[in-house]
Amino acid sequence: MVGNHLDKIEERLKQNKSVNEADKVELLNLLTTLRTEIDNLSQTHHEHAESIARFAALSTHEATREEKSSTLFDLSIKGLNSSVQDFETSHPVLAEAINRFCTLLYNMGI
Repeated sequence: MVGNHLDKIEERLKQNKSVNEADKVELLNLLTTLRTEIDNLSQTHHEHAESIARFAALSTHEATREEKSSTLFDLSIKGLNSSVQDFETSHPVLAEAINRFCTLLYNMGI
């Protein structure tokens, strides 16, 4: 199930015309890191990994919508940041990748 959310992110990014190529490449590279890190986390904390993947998909959806809502985007980003907060010490690569992912989504113009 976790992989499905990440697949949706990848597909949405690849199909979206409003994301510039440099950001798209960086987001897709981060997605590769997120796949590995979320898969590792799911071995011991499956529900947390699922939440992180869902919030990442939701945040990507809100950032790439045609009719953007800054309120919904902000809520999705807060959820994503909160979902990874408890793992900053035990999974620093995951936390850093999520932070960078959020920053890139923010910089896309919301």
